Amino acid sequence: MSTDKQGTRILARTFFNQLRASGYTPMQIIGIATELLDLVTENIKGENVAQATVEPRPEFRKEA
Repeated sequence: MSTDKQGTRILARTFFNQLRASGYTPMQIIGIATELLDLVTENIKGENVAQATVEPRPEFRKEA
């Protein structure tokens, strides 16, 4: 497993354990995970829209 995947897995496990230790139920944690996925999805959509509007326009040749 790569270091990046290990770090992600460790972070997720730590977050989960902290939520459980704070009294969150498994269903509440699923709700949190769903909200996180929604936020990431909206962020990705926003980046795609921003990239589409920043594409350079073709140069028009000026004729004399």
